[in-house]
Amino acid sequence: MGHSHNHHHHHHHAPTGGRNLLISIILNLIITIAQAIGGFISGSLSLLSDALHNLSDVLSLVVSYIANRLTRKEASLNKTFGYRRAEIIAAFVNSATLIVVAAFLIKEAVERFLEPQPIVTGIVIWLSILGILANGLSVLLMRADSKQNMNMRSAYLHLLTDMMASVAVLIGGILMYYFELYWIDPALTILIACYLIYMGYDLLKSSTRVLMLFSPNHIRVQEIVSSICELEPVKNVHHVHLWQLNEESVHLEAHIDFQKDINLSEFEAILGEIEEKVYHEFGISHISIQPEFGKCDSKRVIAHH
Repeated sequence: MGHSHNHHHHHHHAPTGGRNLLISIILNLIITIAQAIGGFISGSLSLLSDALHNLSDVLSLVVSYIANRLTRKEASLNKTFGYRRAEIIAAFVNSATLIVVAAFLIKEAVERFLEPQPIVTGIVIWLSILGILANGLSVLLMRADSKQNMNMRSAYLHLLTDMMASVAVLIGGILMYYFELYWIDPALTILIACYLIYMGYDLLKSSTRVLMLFSPNHIRVQEIVSSICELEPVKNVHHVHLWQLNEESVHLEAHIDFQKDINLSEFEAILGEIEEKVYHEFGISHISIQPEFGKCDSKRVIAHH
């Protein structure tokens, strides 16, 4: 097996990611406790739902933090890829919990619509302001990291929806205080929940693709095959597997049938060319090629095991 490991690796793990996550976890814990107590005292569903949402956030930020730490651990003999996928799993778990929390909030809000209840609005207003400030700070801290990878993006989304939820609760609190429009409380809860589902679904989809070893969306296997076949010594390319280890590394393995019986040094030279080609054209950072000549196996591009 001609295995080539070219060193076009990119590691964008800024050390700040972990520290900012930790600060956000502490801030969120404070808000969660305050809002839960306030929600019970005031009877506000949107405050309680915000507290529940915040609690799910604390858990998801803890998951993100652990994943962020794990990803830095080195590979070992029994973990040859290290923990490079920890962050994809974290993104998957977080996006799934976003959707579950949202469904629960909708159910609660519908029940509250049918039976509106008076609410102590002063507590609601002050606690939502606390929520906006603390979440706003967390959002600012996490903003740059959210562009790094799915895990940080899932943590950032949880925080951003939290901040929006607190803004909604504040508006609701003011409307209830001045106009006694108590139906605003469940209506806002439903809006917050729908937004959660919308954001969570997209992340769930992209993290599932990586976990299922699907080929990256932006790369067409047929185009890779055609590109490698442009090289003169190559007769055909088959048994192709293309997958993402995480967001930063794309792996390709394939069998290549050569026009003539070449020796190893020639193969090494062609391998170098293939490596450069697939890296620059498709962003593939790791390739494993099995060279063949005159072998009678199936020449289908995708192997049917």
